[in-house]
Amino acid sequence: MLTKVLFANWNLMKGRSDSSRMLLKTVIGLNSLWVSFYLYGLFCWSAYYLPCFSVFAMFVLLTMLKVQMICLYGIIHVNLTQESPKPLEAGRVLDMTYSVKWLQTNVTFARRFDVYLDYPFFEHQIHWFSVFNSFMMVIFLTGLVSMILMRTLRNDYAKYAREDDDLESLERDVSEESGWKLVHGDVFRSPRYLALLSAVVGTGAQLAMLVLLVILLAIVGTLYVGRGAIVTTFILCYAFTSFISGYVSGGMYSRNGGKNWIKAMILTASLFPFMCFGIGFILNTIAIFYGSLAAIPFGTMVVVFVIWAFISFPLALLGTVVGRNWSGAPNNPCRVKTIPRPIPEKKWYLTPSVVSMMGGLLPFGSIFIEMYFVFTSFWNYKVYYVYGFMLLVFLILIIVTICVTIVGTYFLLNAENYHWQWTSFFSAASTAIYVYLYSVYYYHVKTKMSGFFQTSFYFGYTLMFCLGLGILCGAVGYLGSNLFVRRIYRNIKCD
Repeated sequence: MLTKVLFANWNLMKGRSDSSRMLLKTVIGLNSLWVSFYLYGLFCWSAYYLPCFSVFAMFVLLTMLKVQMICLYGIIHVNLTQESPKPLEAGRVLDMTYSVKWLQTNVTFARRFDVYLDYPFFEHQIHWFSVFNSFMMVIFLTGLVSMILMRTLRNDYAKYAREDDDLESLERDVSEESGWKLVHGDVFRSPRYLALLSAVVGTGAQLAMLVLLVILLAIVGTLYVGRGAIVTTFILCYAFTSFISGYVSGGMYSRNGGKNWIKAMILTASLFPFMCFGIGFILNTIAIFYGSLAAIPFGTMVVVFVIWAFISFPLALLGTVVGRNWSGAPNNPCRVKTIPRPIPEKKWYLTPSVVSMMGGLLPFGSIFIEMYFVFTSFWNYKVYYVYGFMLLVFLILIIVTICVTIVGTYFLLNAENYHWQWTSFFSAASTAIYVYLYSVYYYHVKTKMSGFFQTSFYFGYTLMFCLGLGILCGAVGYLGSNLFVRRIYRNIKCD
């Protein structure tokens, strides 16, 4: 398996205008150097600098590059071969040579990328088995949740619906009343940090629609063919779906009686982009310090900022205004009491922190096999093309997240704890914590990366991915729990 190496220093050779001779300057802290580049739209890589098991030299430089151009009305494939190893010595001048050979093929231009698609790896039976296993888990989980909740809620409704005429029976029922019905006067109380919760829920709803849209576009087209097509599509779709985040956030903020609208709008429009910008800025600074080509060009950063400032930000503000006016009317089934009810002490496993951490286990279990394929594609030079698998896994993740969060919310309310909003969000968002822990395992077991530069890029990009995944799952969990809470309290007599 080829391990992706981010260059610690690309200032290796200095060209001379009068000849093809190259002067080797510096090699800093690399065990091997793999050069990757694009040629006629095709991704190519080759080894240039390898360890040497000799008493005379520690490393060798492969100075002869053989290029095979395979064509048929255009370049179909490129083969690179490195030969003529030379030992590296301080101050030594080496001749870098190359040769080009042209061959003809019967492969059509439309099939030129098939050589990059690793069919045995991505369509292995374990991939199909993992999807089938996750699907069976969804069926079992939804059936279990439906059975438990329907049976439990039916008994609860029967108990709460009893009405006795005599005072003695009424007093006995009141004294025996417990569970989620008892907190009906507080369950719709506005949560703490309402603006922040509204922003992350709105952003998560946008990310969910964004991921679904990009996956569908990848299935319909061939986004893996174009260089950077996935990233470009993601950025543009994010900008044009920003209306969704504003609409969901504005409606939620208004329904909960929020007043600081400027804060809510700015948080919704800029929270996730600024988190990604902060991580990207740190990684870019590291890349510039090491002189790596992994640094994002300044022009690219300007273009991304312009897209956010003139498309994404205005659409998010517009969505907030529309959500406030069209879906911001309070429609709580129960009236909120003036004095908050004290929350009784319960078992340790019913505390919000434990419920939150346990809530991410099953959603992670439904996607961790797919995470292996995604990580391998990103870090090991494999082209991910099985977006049908990704669509199935994404839908399974959504369903499992909603089911698990609903169960956690029910147990929390039954423990007479009405702070379900943030708990439902973190219960689903904790999936990202387990994904990040899995990335630590993958880094140490499945890759051969080492050094500060590679480690920072690996965990930096993984952190960015997990932040988006956590916000997405958290929003899905909150919205599912919100529908569940409104549904169960709509069928009882609250007052």
